[in-house]
Amino acid sequence: MRIGKYRILKRLASGPLADVYRAQDTIQKVKVALKIPKSDNGSGHEEFLHEVQVATKLRHPNILTVMNASYIDDKFVIAMELGEESLADRIERRISTARALDLATQVLASMAHAHDHKIIHCDIKPENYILFPDNRLKLADFGFAKFNLRTLKASGSGTIDYIAPEQAMGRPKFQSDVFSLGLVVYRLLSGRLPEWPFEWPLPGYDRLSARVRPEIIEVLKNAIQLDPKRRYVDAVQMHAAFVKAQSTARKQKRSRAVSGTRRGSSWRKMQWREFQRQFKATLETRHHCRRCEGPVAESMQSCPWCGFDHPSRGSESRMPSSCPRCERGVKNDWDYCAWCYGPGFVEESSRTYPDKRYTGRCDHKRCRGPLVPFMRYCPWCRKKVRRPWKLKGSRQNCKSCHWGIAHEFWNYCAWCREPVKRN
Repeated sequence: MRIGKYRILKRLASGPLADVYRAQDTIQKVKVALKIPKSDNGSGHEEFLHEVQVATKLRHPNILTVMNASYIDDKFVIAMELGEESLADRIERRISTARALDLATQVLASMAHAHDHKIIHCDIKPENYILFPDNRLKLADFGFAKFNLRTLKASGSGTIDYIAPEQAMGRPKFQSDVFSLGLVVYRLLSGRLPEWPFEWPLPGYDRLSARVRPEIIEVLKNAIQLDPKRRYVDAVQMHAAFVKAQSTARKQKRSRAVSGTRRGSSWRKMQWREFQRQFKATLETRHHCRRCEGPVAESMQSCPWCGFDHPSRGSESRMPSSCPRCERGVKNDWDYCAWCYGPGFVEESSRTYPDKRYTGRCDHKRCRGPLVPFMRYCPWCRKKVRRPWKLKGSRQNCKSCHWGIAHEFWNYCAWCREPVKRN
């Protein structure tokens, strides 16, 4: 099927007013997303004209660009950048804390720009954020957007799950978008969407508090208030508060490391450098402990320097996905998490991917799946790994779990937290 210079490839979504298609621009040789109203008689086109006019006023890396808009064969066609998927699709899969915080910052940055230009979106929801390569997030669908005039009247348009109470009664404000943003970010970080009456602690609060610092939770509390006067004035203020909360968390982390140095722990840094020289390639210790800043790996159950549990939680993984329970990296073709033995999750691919890190085999005769060193469980059949893993470059083993340890460096076993005793 063709419409003008566009060759329709696939329908991506269908709404009450319009359909969205993946299409090929046969002149510029690029793929685009086409939004085409369902009505053929021209009724309702004013809303789509309004969407184009609003989007054209906004130029920002986190706002979807309208490439072209015109009448083709009596149809009003909007050509937009083509993304990979919506945020609604992405948050249904495993996502690390670092990645979630990055996406949340982009969610707020887009609306901060719109509010700075006196535009209220009125339909903030994960479906209207489109994900592009390099984890770039862009806000779309300004069909319900309103310009903030002295008196603003509107219908209760928007998506019911994310709509603010005053907006549902036809009185949208900047604070209405703030309320919706709070719900989107809360769901992004906790995996749960709060519902009426929005009383704290909200569903998913336990997971939220385990993933982010109290400063960030306080930002969300201020956004998800039933009274608009108790919320942030607009997304500009909320975005600034969110960025400040993240900055405060990073400063506190650095200050702990600096204070440790002032107490005369420079010898520890020398020890860490020597440890990294010998074992970084083998253990993949690319992360830092959340407490002592020492080098740790995703596979470690505890910090070998200070004994802190799950020391790398929240760090960005080099693997394509993360386990929703322990947040450590997993491959898309695994059926189970190899580190925390939680219930299985739906595999994200039917393909199998080779990996140079596979150096062992599952002991289960019916499985014999390949294993990466220091896996606790087989990612294919979930059988616990019984044969102790050895640490290349060290002959010492933990007295408790019998796995290989860097005896001359560690204070605790990284696999079972048993104190390392030295003679």
